[in-house]
Amino acid sequence: MKFIILIPVYNDWQSVNELLDNIDHNLTSIGHEISVIIVNDASNHDRKEEDKTFENIHSIKILNMRMNQGHARCIATGLKYIYQKEDFDYVIPMDGDGEDRPEEIKEFLNQTQNSMDKPIVGKRIKRSEGLFFKICYEFHKLITLTFTGKSIKFGNFTCLPKTTVEKLINEKATWNSFSGSLTKIEKDLFEVPSIRGDRYFGPSKMSFMNLLKHSLSIISVFKKTVLIRSALFIIIYILLIKSNASILTSIPLILLLGMIYSISSLALRENMDEFDKALSNINNIDQIK
Repeated sequence: MKFIILIPVYNDWQSVNELLDNIDHNLTSIGHEISVIIVNDASNHDRKEEDKTFENIHSIKILNMRMNQGHARCIATGLKYIYQKEDFDYVIPMDGDGEDRPEEIKEFLNQTQNSMDKPIVGKRIKRSEGLFFKICYEFHKLITLTFTGKSIKFGNFTCLPKTTVEKLINEKATWNSFSGSLTKIEKDLFEVPSIRGDRYFGPSKMSFMNLLKHSLSIISVFKKTVLIRSALFIIIYILLIKSNASILTSIPLILLLGMIYSISSLALRENMDEFDKALSNINNIDQIK
């Protein structure tokens, strides 16, 4: 079978080069054709030209974007390009910094024999960040479950059959949130355990504010459910506090209204017209293998 590994990158070429080496090292004797497509999100740091030989990677292309568009939209653009331009059976989106571990790719390949053409997702069972981030991440999962009814325990690191890729590029939510969109369009996911690795170089780019935006972007995919659940919460909460109303007891309502405003704004990113024109943002394509 033909697998394409999809990697978005912005100003982190040192990590991507390390990742490519590790992918090549971990894919010996697999019996499949593995190609890599890198989406360069208009990086403004020079990419070093390195003379490397890859034994197990069939081909490597770099899609150079004209304008920076963000992580989720790079994945969306890459999926659209692959579906329209490449011959493939599965796509494996993964981060380019080492936090998605290349040694786990083999498990994805092996599980395609058991998944019955379902999307395979890397369920996070262990993370490498500090305690504060882990607490925030658990809170993010709890809030997502509470307001959407969806338990989302995976990120970009997945293995997508061609049928799922077709659904994703025809779903406007993919332009806003990859994991939210995948959860929306596919009700039955095949899970494999995945350990979050350490970045190859530099600190993690997932700050508290980035995690908050990531969480709200996922939630915004299910905005109708969120609005219904929020309305019910507001009604019940007001009935509970009506005899003890104060500035302090009104804080949860203020926070909830702030969340509703934020997800409504983020939901505006779901622009199918822009998604349809995504390939026009490709400036040029480098074939490095």
